[in-house]
Order: sequence, then C-alpha cells, then structure tokens
Amino acid sequence: MATIRTNAIPKSYSLPQASGAKISGPSTRRLLPTGPAFISHLRLTLHHGHSFEAHDEFVEKERQRLEELQASASNGEDDLGVGDEPETDELLSLDPKEWKKHDYYAVLGLSHLRYKATPEQIKIAHRKKVLKHHPDKKVTTTTPQSTSSLLQGLNLNTNDDAFFKCIQKAHEVLTNPEKRRQYDSVDHELMEQQEDTPTAATFKSKKIDFFEAFGPVYEREARFSRKQPVPMLGDVDASKEHVEGFYDFWYNFDSWRSFEWLDKEVNEGSDNRDDKRYTEKKNKAERARRKKEDTARLRQIVDLTLGLDPRIKRIKQQEKEAREAKKAARSAPASGTVTPKKTKEQEEEEKRKKEEEEKAAKADAKKAKAAAANAAKKARRAARAAEEAAA
Repeated sequence: MATIRTNAIPKSYSLPQASGAKISGPSTRRLLPTGPAFISHLRLTLHHGHSFEAHDEFVEKERQRLEELQASASNGEDDLGVGDEPETDELLSLDPKEWKKHDYYAVLGLSHLRYKATPEQIKIAHRKKVLKHHPDKKVTTTTPQSTSSLLQGLNLNTNDDAFFKCIQKAHEVLTNPEKRRQYDSVDHELMEQQEDTPTAATFKSKKIDFFEAFGPVYEREARFSRKQPVPMLGDVDASKEHVEGFYDFWYNFDSWRSFEWLDKEVNEGSDNRDDKRYTEKKNKAERARRKKEDTARLRQIVDLTLGLDPRIKRIKQQEKEAREAKKAARSAPASGTVTPKKTKEQEEEEKRKKEEEEKAAKADAKKAKAAAANAAKKARRAARAAEEAAA
C-alpha cells in the first residue's frame, strides 16, 4: 500500500480567526425554459409523443415533401402559364422615360389576363422576365440552355437595360393596389374596346344580335362597380324582374373608375410652387371632366340598350294583356259568368252589320223626308185650287 508523505507544520503556524460574517438565508429564483434544446424537447414531447422513432419518421417525410416541391418547381408546375408571350421588337424598344404610355401587362407577358391577373401570376411573370433580361445575367452564345423549365425557350443572351427598367416599372405599378387601379382605369385594351361599342347606326346598317353585341360591353364595364355582384344583361327569356333590376342598377351605376393616371407631370427640377399648384389644379379639373364624360358615355349606352331591347316590347305586351284581362274581369256580370271574348272576325262582322243598319236607317229617313215634302207640296196645290174656286 502506498504511503502519503506530508510536510510538518511550521512552528510559526497559527489557527485562523473565526469570521464575523453571517450566511444569507435561502431565496427562490424562477428558471425560464428557453433555448434550442428546450424547444427541441418540447417539440419532441408534443408532436411525437417523446418518441425518437416518430421524430425520425417525420423528418424523413418532410425531406421527401421538400424534394417533391423542388422537383415540381423545376418542372414548371407552379408556372401558371404566364410570362411566356412572344416579345416583339416594338415592345423591346420601349423607352423607360415614356413609362406612362407602356402596356405593363404586355411587358410582363400578361396580355391574355390583364386586370384578371392575380398577384401570384404577376410575381411569377416578373421573375421570368428578370431571369431573362437582368443586366447581370450576361452570358455568351456558347452558354448551354438551362435545364430548368422556367427558362426553356427564353433567350438568355439579352442585355437590354432599358427594357429591364420597363419590367421593374411594370412590377412596381401592378403590385401596388392603388397604382394598379389607376392604370386599369385607362388600360390600353379597354380604351380600344370602348371605341368599338355598338351604336344605333350599327344596328341599322348591319344585322347584329342584340345580346351578342351588348353582353360583352356590360361585362367590361362591370369591373368598375363599387357594388358587387353586378347584374348582367341576360338573355331573351329573362324575366320582367331581372330586366327591371338590370336597368335600375345601371341607371344608378356607382363607378370607382378614376383618371389620375392621365395627370400631367410637374416639370422635373421645378421648385416653383405656383407652377406646381397650377398643374395640380389643372389635373383636378381634367379628372373631373373625364369622369363626367365617362358617366355620360355609360348613360348613353344604357339608353341605347333600353331602346333596342327586344324584351321591352314583350313586357309591354304582357302588361297590356294583363290590364285588358283585369278590365274584362271588372265588367263581368254580377252572377259571376264571364262573357267570352269575341274574336276579331266577330267584331268585324258586328261592325259591318251596324254600318248596314245605320245606312238603311239613313235611307228610310231620306224617303220619309221626301214623302213628307211631296205631301206638303200637294197640300199647297190643293189650297191654291180651293182659293181660286172661291174667287
């Protein structure tokens, strides 16, 4: 057994003196469960029953799900079919300074959707255009095409900084709800369609179906209504209630359409307050004028529709028949028997007989008048003869 050697205590060593300090009493402190370890423990307990096997199975399923999502993205399943429209030379040569004149839906490849495009579709279309036209995406002609379906068919060798600015401006406008509403109010396609609105002269010169001509017009204008849903034109068999409700709604149409997009911009670099106030005042007056003209334009369309609507004639005829039936019911005998309605031939026959009777009565009266005149004439002759004989 090993021995332990210790040094001898020196003679100068003395025992330490007892301290006068007192030990403080016990205190309670609250420990907060925090940190990644506690979160992992809590997740394991709540979601997996404190089972490591269940946790490992969940992690594996989550990994497979993420791989499937990445694979679907690479196959273009989240593409939504937007942003692949062909780009014309005119489109690619747009001047960023003329940004108010651009067709932003065409810039992002959303011409077939326009105001119906969802925020998700705008986001995907913008991403495609950025991948294609970003100045930093410079590649040589020897660069192979990307295997991603998101870039299939795209020209990766473009380097058009000006068009990229147009793309960014289009994304800025269409992702801002207020700016997009202003832009949709004066959309290029909308303005062109309004010029093709049918007129009364069009119906006189051409054989056009009423519902095919005016149905799309009201579908186009319905987007500007503050009240939703908007009643549509309907068909030829629409009920009286539907027709009356339709015209009542459109004669009181409440439109949110605005014309701020057409405002004149204040000259850049101008610090003149009077110039800015004048421009703002002029823009306000122009917006009011355009709003008034748009209201009058829509009212003219509704007036024209009402004047050409074939259902109005049918409704008036039904109302006339209802009034006649009600009148006939009031003039029926008290016994409750209803006099059968005479046909047109019967009415004409009675009218003819009545005319013949009146004609015969006139002839008899004429004969009686002539007989009376003859009798009076004979009486006068007899009286003169008697006077002569007496003389």
